[in-house]
Amino acid sequence: MADLAQGERRQLAPPVDDTGVFGWMRKNLFSSWGNALTTVALIVAIGWIGINFLDWAVVNAVWTAPTGQDCRGHGACWALIHEKYRYIFFGSFPYEQHWRPLLAVVTMLAMLIMSSDRRMWNFRLVWIWSIGSFVTFLLMFGQIHISISLILFVALGAGGLGMLTRGTVATPAEINGWRALAAIGAIGLVLRVAGVLPAWSLPIAPFDYVETHLWGGLPVTMILATYGLVFAFPYGVLLALGRRSHLPMIKGLCVGFIELIRGVPLISLLIMASVMLPLFLPSGTTIDKFLRAQVAVILFAGAYIAEVIRGGLQSLPKGQFEAADAMGLNYVQKTVLIILPQALRVVIPPLVNTFISFFKDTSLVLIIGIFDFLNTANSALVDPNWAGFPAEVYLFAAFVYFCFCFSMSRYAKYLEIELNKGTRR
Repeated sequence: MADLAQGERRQLAPPVDDTGVFGWMRKNLFSSWGNALTTVALIVAIGWIGINFLDWAVVNAVWTAPTGQDCRGHGACWALIHEKYRYIFFGSFPYEQHWRPLLAVVTMLAMLIMSSDRRMWNFRLVWIWSIGSFVTFLLMFGQIHISISLILFVALGAGGLGMLTRGTVATPAEINGWRALAAIGAIGLVLRVAGVLPAWSLPIAPFDYVETHLWGGLPVTMILATYGLVFAFPYGVLLALGRRSHLPMIKGLCVGFIELIRGVPLISLLIMASVMLPLFLPSGTTIDKFLRAQVAVILFAGAYIAEVIRGGLQSLPKGQFEAADAMGLNYVQKTVLIILPQALRVVIPPLVNTFISFFKDTSLVLIIGIFDFLNTANSALVDPNWAGFPAEVYLFAAFVYFCFCFSMSRYAKYLEIELNKGTRR
């Protein structure tokens, strides 16, 4: 102590038992006799289950075999997955054309990955999804006929969106361009409805046409979930805003629609879309069954998303609304620039929970004869040569679903941290 300056204290190292791995185990796993016994019992149980599972799934597993009979008396029959993986992933799509749904899945994954980059959250996102969606459906259908009505509708929508989002920051020339595009679309649609413009379409047919009843597997799951949520999200936002509206008619319609959709199971909507809707259509008019299922999913998901977003809107303090009004912002500017960004940041966890739930709920489309990934996996067991191995098929399907759902949850966690950096203390 003689060589220490006056007033200083020697810095002592923390006790060895309180630091490192052993310190963490002592505090969290063996802090008392009860915790110690529980920890030991769980370790023994997990070890026993793990050893037996590895023995069944890896050590004694059969990886290749001509039929399921060669798997009898052994462990897991992964030869079934090796033999049926193309049917599990792509369903009844023409066998020699399986590269098309494979590229469609890769395209959708690329769109989702690029969309997760916050630097793309601008007009580039519109181009990514427009080009990616065109490539996806061209690969799945093989032939697309773009009607003049669709072109005019896109022109009207793009012009209106451009004026809405760029009206306060764009140059006069750009604003006039958006107005001209919207005017061309509106006038063209009126002339088309009046019969002045002919029913012209642009055919794009590089591949053989494949009807939707032959689609199956992972592409169906991804299309139903991805595009269902993409269209349901803005529709749910509008429902949430409408439910908080001060106009009685708008509020009543939104409340009635949300409560009606949330009060019935998804299966009932799918049955209505598949069985009941064709009965109300004019004679000779048909709507593709896959499209009807997609619309049912959009309606159902939008009602649930609306309630999640409404919770986020209610969580904002009243001062945010008053501050936006004091700045002289109109309703659209206040909602888009001030209110919605804060509300959506608050509800990221429940939104992702809703997304994950609907990604898995796509398996319900089996009720109307559409085979998604889980249903094609289950259909692989119909082959009598491979009957009797459901555990392997369902474990493989569960692994694929887990990869998608876990990726969504981890990205949501990352996004929640990034968007809340400015609010940390």
